[in-house]
Amino acid sequence: MTDENADRTHRIVVGVDGSQGSKTALTWAMNQAHLTGATIEAITTWQDPAQLGTAYGWTSTTFEGDTFATTMAKVLDDTIAEVTAQMTHPVTVLTHVVEGHPAQALLHAAADADLLVVGSRGHGTFAGIMLGSVSQRCVQHAPCPVIVVP
Repeated sequence: MTDENADRTHRIVVGVDGSQGSKTALTWAMNQAHLTGATIEAITTWQDPAQLGTAYGWTSTTFEGDTFATTMAKVLDDTIAEVTAQMTHPVTVLTHVVEGHPAQALLHAAADADLLVVGSRGHGTFAGIMLGSVSQRCVQHAPCPVIVVP
């Protein structure tokens, strides 16, 4: 009998938005990756504010010449640097900045992952109304096991 997974890379997908919850989720995922030899795929997303709340009279944030994707890439890089500085063991971290809804992007990335890790709360457009909506959707629809880190 042969091991079908012998050549397969183990992947842990993590949602990162710069919030404390996502930093805690990333820390947990990096420790798990160290224990299992997995690679981390850190995913952050962005959406055009005109498609979200500005149509309802909310104002969008100005990013002083940066695009939303560039801003979120910086948030992702800064978050990984902060968490990595506290780790005592190196793990491989790949980063992806994706346009779209966070839950959809995470579910798509988790299609062939071993594990999906999310914080229980993050920075959402409707933070006061829909806290935890991304993690809830991931738990309900993920094609792999999901860890929600409080």
